[in-house]
Amino acid sequence: MSYTTDLIKNVTIAGHGGTGKTTLFERLLFAGNALPKPETVESGKTVGDSSPEEIERKISIHAALAHIDRNGKKINIFDTPGSSDFIGDVILTFRASEFAVLTVDGRSGVQIETVKLWRNLEGRKKPRGFYITKLDEERADFNKVLIDIKEKFKVDPVPLSLPMGAGPAFTGVIDVLHEKAWFIDQGGGLEKEGAIPAEFKEAVAAARERLIEAAAEGDDNLMEHYINKGALEAEEIYKGLIEALADHKIIPAFAGSALKNSGLVPFLDFLAEVSPTPNTAKDLVLDGEGNQKEIPIDSDKPLSALVIKTTYDQFSGKLSWIKVITGKLAAESEAYNVSENKKERIGKLYTCVGKKLEEVKEFFAGDVGIVSKSPTLRTNDTISAVDSAFKFLSLRLPEPVHSVAVNAAAKKDDDKLGEFLVRAADEDHTFRYQFNVETKETVISGMGELQVNIILDKIKQNQKIEVETHIPRVAYRETITKKSNAEYTHKKQTGGHGQYGKVLLEIAPLKRGENYQFVNAIFGGSIPKNYIPGVEKGVVEGMAAGTMAGYPVVDVEVKIVDGKYHPVDSSELAFKLAARNAFREAMRQAAPTLLEPVNNLTVFVEDKYLGDVMSDLSSKRGKILGQDSLGGGIEEIRAQVPLAELLRYSIDLRSITSGTGSFSVGFDHYAPISGRIAEDVIKASEAFRVKEEEE
Repeated sequence: MSYTTDLIKNVTIAGHGGTGKTTLFERLLFAGNALPKPETVESGKTVGDSSPEEIERKISIHAALAHIDRNGKKINIFDTPGSSDFIGDVILTFRASEFAVLTVDGRSGVQIETVKLWRNLEGRKKPRGFYITKLDEERADFNKVLIDIKEKFKVDPVPLSLPMGAGPAFTGVIDVLHEKAWFIDQGGGLEKEGAIPAEFKEAVAAARERLIEAAAEGDDNLMEHYINKGALEAEEIYKGLIEALADHKIIPAFAGSALKNSGLVPFLDFLAEVSPTPNTAKDLVLDGEGNQKEIPIDSDKPLSALVIKTTYDQFSGKLSWIKVITGKLAAESEAYNVSENKKERIGKLYTCVGKKLEEVKEFFAGDVGIVSKSPTLRTNDTISAVDSAFKFLSLRLPEPVHSVAVNAAAKKDDDKLGEFLVRAADEDHTFRYQFNVETKETVISGMGELQVNIILDKIKQNQKIEVETHIPRVAYRETITKKSNAEYTHKKQTGGHGQYGKVLLEIAPLKRGENYQFVNAIFGGSIPKNYIPGVEKGVVEGMAAGTMAGYPVVDVEVKIVDGKYHPVDSSELAFKLAARNAFREAMRQAAPTLLEPVNNLTVFVEDKYLGDVMSDLSSKRGKILGQDSLGGGIEEIRAQVPLAELLRYSIDLRSITSGTGSFSVGFDHYAPISGRIAEDVIKASEAFRVKEEEE
């Protein structure tokens, strides 16, 4: 069955790890009749955590998608990982959804990943709400969590459901919008409707008044009506809530205990009746000139769609997750892949409940579905009805922060290892795989040690490839600190034409970051113009490996000031060899020094770890640039730290902050090093060269 845009709802469930996202996802599918029986995370049989690695570790690693038909509305629901190592899958669901629900543990309140997710949603101006979970557990306190949310996010959440009791005394929830009580079924079934107990009626009346006020704020006419009459009709309340939520004017909050099947019905009804439809939203495109603009999600326009995720299933093959933005995508049709600049054959289309696929004929604008076995579709590809002048803006993914150098233990497995690392990078764009030509290593990078280790374990278990890992080598640079010059004559006599070229080079330091300048200062024709390109080629070759540790040379001006040629024996090759050797000799006399890459580092930590983190950065030769309080007890530290000190920082930070801290990192500049640090770099480089020669 296909659903038109006005009947579609796309919702992401996100939050800090361990707050019950997958349990809520599972129980919503049960309450929405998409599952005959709910399972627990511990059983390893949930829809959300279905991969072998998720079942083994009892955590979510990949986003999961399922749908529910609720009163004729199709609700697409995404379950997402809670660890920052897998933030890529959370971001793609935010892009595909019009509403996000952040789960908050009723005992712990707002935690660090929730704060970071909130900031991401703020940047997207995405409608969002909270689901306060585990209210049947000891120390759970719904009102305390609401206060915590208010203090940390500077918003006043509107309760759409209220708990009846707390901890062991928790008996269910009250649906404020529909003024109904829903009691826990002690037999483990779905919650049961009943009358609101007398002791909660006063709290419900106050919550309903707050809800009506929030609805009135959604529309100026409703506000005027509310001020004049002091009340709103049921239809007006729905209208106001719909508009207020779509315009980010309200933050709804829900209560429940998913494991007890409590709080599900009011939440599902809200999603079906109030949460935004895709036609209230827009998506971002780049036009033919590279300018960014918004386009509305509209089924009346020609087809356009974005590939948001790529997965590989052992039974179904390659699966491409697609969000249709405009028009309609039909099965067994032809479209245009704008990113690849060629026609695309669209085969079968599927909607899904986790790994279970259900074939459909078409998807209207706003819907999310799956295209199977397309050999060319890749994440971030734009599909269009015709060759289009625009492409959708790529997913805004963070840069990887943890890198490991890898190789197959058996040389014969190197190519096979490379194939599966390429596939892993295709599935998750926060994971990178590349060969570093400078350090001569295969390096993989991800958002953390956990993400990288899971991918390597998967390759080891499924492909039976033993993988060796080590800390990547740092790509240092060499430069000079004073002017010098050198003369070199390349002369070689053979039976026929010989080789002859003489050059005099002057070199001088440039400002950091200027890299390289070549100046032709030849006057009087001592070297003919047609040999000057050979001179520059020789200089560039000489700069490729410096004289201290064999690293590339940067920030040098090279001037060819004089030379000599032979009318018969001179050639471009001869001058290239002469210039290469002259440059190396000049560099030895120019007080060379090593440069190390220095990165910008932004660290996010709870305030209780602030001192320990800053002390650790100082021990890593870090320079603290600034510090800001982000609210919610979260501190942002900005620093510059040498890359060599950050190669295991994801592990160090996890240890210091008990797994709660996170960071982003990016290259900034190269800085000189000397003394013992430089000596160690030179020794390590020499040892690497010896090892290479032995192999």
